[in-house]
Amino acid sequence: MAKSVNKKNFEILNKTKTNSSIDELVFADVKSAVLGNDYELSLVIVGKNEIRRLNKSYRNVDEATDILSFTVSGKEGEIFLCPEIALKEAPRFGRNYDNFMKFLFIHGLTHLKGFEHSSKMESEEKKTRKKFRV
Repeated sequence: MAKSVNKKNFEILNKTKTNSSIDELVFADVKSAVLGNDYELSLVIVGKNEIRRLNKSYRNVDEATDILSFTVSGKEGEIFLCPEIALKEAPRFGRNYDNFMKFLFIHGLTHLKGFEHSSKMESEEKKTRKKFRV
């Protein structure tokens, strides 16, 4: 059963059967800091089969990934996050699971802000990570 949390212009929809342990208030604050209060964002928590399907469909990459970001319009977007993949990848980045989920969320938000992978994007992410101690 999908569980939904809705803050102003920010919705979290958990489509998995597990508790993702996301701190909704922290994620809402991070979202507002990066994209602003008026940006409408849906964060969808999905399993590895669903994120693999999305990755194949939209990026033509037939494998599961930790996070995907999609711009819907100038002030609206969606982020799909897979806790199962994040749990496996967190140690590779020297982070615990909760910290890595925030790390990934910041990465997805930065893409929605218009950044592509680059040193400029990394610099932007570092500012946000520092502000939120991620």
